[in-house]
Amino acid sequence: KMGPFFAGFAGVISARAVVAWGRERIGFATGAVVRRRVRREILEHLACLGPVTTAALATGSMASTAIEQVEALQDFFARYVPQLFLVVIIPTTVVTFVFPISWAAGAIFMITAPLIPLFMVLVGMGAESISQRHFQALARMSAHFLDTLQGLTTLKIFSRSKEEVDHVAQVSTEYRRKTMAVLRIAFLSSAVLEFFSAVAIAIVAVYLGLNFLGYLDFGSYGRSMTFFQGIFILLLAPEFYLPFKDLGGHYHARASAIGAAEEILKILRLNVKGPKESAGKMAVDVKKGVGIEFENVSVDFGRGEKALSKVNLSIKPGQHVAVIGASGAGKSTLIHLLLGFTRPTCGRIKINNIPFSKISLESWRKQLAWIGQNPILFPGSIAENIRLARPNADDEAVYQAASVAGVLEFCAHLPSGIHTVVKEQGVGLSMGQAQRVALARAYLKRAPLMLLDEPTARLDERTEAKLLQKALTIFKNRTVLMVTHSNRVLNSMDRIIRIEQGQLK
Repeated sequence: KMGPFFAGFAGVISARAVVAWGRERIGFATGAVVRRRVRREILEHLACLGPVTTAALATGSMASTAIEQVEALQDFFARYVPQLFLVVIIPTTVVTFVFPISWAAGAIFMITAPLIPLFMVLVGMGAESISQRHFQALARMSAHFLDTLQGLTTLKIFSRSKEEVDHVAQVSTEYRRKTMAVLRIAFLSSAVLEFFSAVAIAIVAVYLGLNFLGYLDFGSYGRSMTFFQGIFILLLAPEFYLPFKDLGGHYHARASAIGAAEEILKILRLNVKGPKESAGKMAVDVKKGVGIEFENVSVDFGRGEKALSKVNLSIKPGQHVAVIGASGAGKSTLIHLLLGFTRPTCGRIKINNIPFSKISLESWRKQLAWIGQNPILFPGSIAENIRLARPNADDEAVYQAASVAGVLEFCAHLPSGIHTVVKEQGVGLSMGQAQRVALARAYLKRAPLMLLDEPTARLDERTEAKLLQKALTIFKNRTVLMVTHSNRVLNSMDRIIRIEQGQLK
């Protein structure tokens, strides 16, 4: 006779397990979607900020925010938010079944239920600030560790590696202490909630026991409570308080998420100094070359001194222009304006008589090639680094670009020629060789505008002469704007302009 009841009980237990499994799967998937969107928003915002702004930010801190601190949002959306719904649904359902049997037992549930969230909040009040300090410590440690790795050679040269080891140990100890402080809050809140939920269940059990013994005769609407009803209420008591305990267990996820969100918002709140990708939608016709006009252009970064002040400049299609001036005069700012890394405070820029603000930044950047002092090379072969300029280029085009830029000359002495793999930041190649790879990329892209920011600044005279000879071939029929201090480069330019304290002279 009890078989169907046991079968039904087993079915209920199985259904509960399936629902719990589904909740975990859906919660994890929701958290993954949120993390993916937040990371995309961070990366898109950093891309909009451009290298001018991000250069002032600690790389390790940004990496920590985009990876570790975004991960802290997972438990908030996967566990804490779903648990808020369960805290409302399950206790309401339990009370709905208990009140028709005993209003006294229902009243005990209703009175004691708010105490658990109350003490949960009281215990966790300091958790948010502690979590925020914890993530700040993680960001500082990540930034410091990355800076140490990047400067390891310099530390060895000046025999300061031992002191830096001690410093890293000190920073790690600080982070460990903050981690333990967060864990103490989490364990303390769990212990407090377990205690108060146990006390609340004990109060219900005492009421039911005294009712059965005849010491209490109220709370059941004037009729005697059956043993079945009492056991039913007692079995439901732990289920009534369980969502509150689970919410307390996930409360530290809320504190961690708030602390992480503060660090994420620090990046997202940074003002974009360059034009946004959606600034314009027009495309520029560059079939007849690229002409550039600056009309009373000024750039003020808010430091009380203008990087550029009322600059008027006209560059004709195919013209080769050199920009000279002291460090900090505003030469690089001129290049950054054309790259879209920063925007004018006042005045306007025109490309082939079209206002720069109306041009699609994505389409514009396809029409230019940029070579800086430190060309960016990625882990991969030399050929792959050249092909970045035009991913669909065939091998013949890549070899031609490498030949014109003089890359094949030094590749002949490498183990695998042009297919030799270079490491991160171009490790394995000299500065001159890396600049030749950058020139090959510029040639392969076939961009009508070339922007160069002191590409020969770190080269010796012999290497500079070879590089310039190759560059002049690539510059042919293209508009060139080059920041330089080299007399050899100046002699090969059509026009020279000087910038002093942000003004053209």
